[in-house]
Amino acid sequence: MRFLFDFISPYSYVAWTRVHALAARHGRTVEPVPVLFAALLDHHGHKGPAEIPAKREHMAKQLLRITAREGIPFAPPPAHPFNPVAALRVACLDHAAQRRIIDVLFDAVWAGGPGVADERSVVSVLDAAGFPGEELVADAKRLSGGLRTHTQQAIELGVFGVPTILVDGELFWGFDSFPDIDAFLSGRDRVDPALLARWRTLPVAAVRGGSRRAASPFRLRDSSALDPLLAALVAAGATVLQRDRASATVRDPDGNEITLSFE
Repeated sequence: MRFLFDFISPYSYVAWTRVHALAARHGRTVEPVPVLFAALLDHHGHKGPAEIPAKREHMAKQLLRITAREGIPFAPPPAHPFNPVAALRVACLDHAAQRRIIDVLFDAVWAGGPGVADERSVVSVLDAAGFPGEELVADAKRLSGGLRTHTQQAIELGVFGVPTILVDGELFWGFDSFPDIDAFLSGRDRVDPALLARWRTLPVAAVRGGSRRAASPFRLRDSSALDPLLAALVAAGATVLQRDRASATVRDPDGNEITLSFE
């Protein structure tokens, strides 16, 4: 079982405290895979729950209820959102005590600790737990490509949020998916193949205006290339929304807006 997570996510913390027992019940092990949640949000054009005031309030109440029900220590971090990159890089290290390191870093964020918003905080938290903080942070910085690779691979696999648990190629999202993981591993998956096939072929009957992506910039080196490019885009089904001497904006058949301009 591959467990994709980000320390910025309280739901990742909650799931981390329970995923090992779930895996053990089925004779499985857990492979932790740190990813950058912000990059997933950017790729899919989403906002994080803490970036939407109504969701932020709901999230706080839901987490207090879940952690009280499950008996999981919980307290908010010093600030949220925060920058989790230094901690995520350390969690990527191939270390014999990787699970314990992740435990320590999660607790520092979501169990009343000082947080992990910068390298100095990460070093302090690791030192306090008996690890060589400076050495681990330095190694993680030197090998920082691991986090980028994990995140890109996650995007390619269709991952859109954290925590995500990948089980035998099947994607499960969120702590509330654990009963479904349990059923899947027990050979009792509740997905009806016929109904799933119908979902996959449903037509789109309406497109919400706000769901369209903001205009993406596309810079041209030669102004003479603009008219032929516009003609080709229109022939492919695009619509010209704006045109002047220096730029143009078009909407492609999928509803995405593209801005063309000169360097």
